Amino acid sequence: MRLDDFDPNINVEDQRGSGGGFGGFGGGGGGGGLLLAFLPMVFSRFGCFGVAVLAGIFFLFSGGLQMVGGGAPVGGSGAPAERRAGTDAASSCTIDAASKAACNAFSSADKTWAAMFAQNGKQFQQPKLVFYSGNGQSGCGAAQSAMGPFYCPSDAGIYLDTSFFQELAQQFRASGDFAQDYVIAHEFGHHIQNLLGTSDRVASLQRRSSEVDGNKLSVMLELQADCFAGVWAAKNRDRMDADDLAEGMTAARAIGDDTLQREMQGRVVPDSFTHGTSEQRMTWLKRGIDTGDPGQCDTFGGALG
Repeated sequence: MRLDDFDPNINVEDQRGSGGGFGGFGGGGGGGGLLLAFLPMVFSRFGCFGVAVLAGIFFLFSGGLQMVGGGAPVGGSGAPAERRAGTDAASSCTIDAASKAACNAFSSADKTWAAMFAQNGKQFQQPKLVFYSGNGQSGCGAAQSAMGPFYCPSDAGIYLDTSFFQELAQQFRASGDFAQDYVIAHEFGHHIQNLLGTSDRVASLQRRSSEVDGNKLSVMLELQADCFAGVWAAKNRDRMDADDLAEGMTAARAIGDDTLQREMQGRVVPDSFTHGTSEQRMTWLKRGIDTGDPGQCDTFGGALG
């Protein structure tokens, strides 16, 4: 995808080289340490996205936010945190090619969604892109590379260890610039859900639901973020190359719950799905690309009332 260079005014925070650290989840003390103790077991069973399911347990019982899969902790305030003084997007975004690619996609999504909100008379609030390496800290608690990219609604941050792009290409066999752009656009989709209040509504329903029903709501939320990623791509269709659609479909297929579970644990457990099947993820990403209309991204079908 032929994107413009990032706008130097985008909100970027860089934790790489800062030492990171692991505080308790949601102020809950030692929850982060317990999560780390279980990371190897969870990762071996569910892959990088499954780690966040365990993180959700600690958030839920420590009074913090609930993490629903590797892409979106939901709940909390929709108001993003103030931009940190001294943030230098130019230096953070040019450390390496992966950083620049992430910033270019983030900047494009920011401009695209800001324009759509303005056209509909809605107020848009810019999120922030947070780089970290290995270990980091978010408004939702500790950030760990094994969790994969994720969005934290309490500080409106899209958290990324850019080594995930390498993992996406090598482990998941989903290479190409559009595959990387899709990752950023999907997380940006969670920010849109946060601004629209969808994330809070899902979190409220999940607190009153069984685990299985809560997982189903998580799937709906994730599939809508896929569709929103497709809407962003559609609004920038003139920037897409001939092979971009195929790259996006390959990435969506690779990170479907059924595909990940089959590869990691040799069996598929539908009731534990939190992101959707490969087929569902491809379908909703393509719907967004085909229609370019966020109104066509209703994955909930009345589930939110």
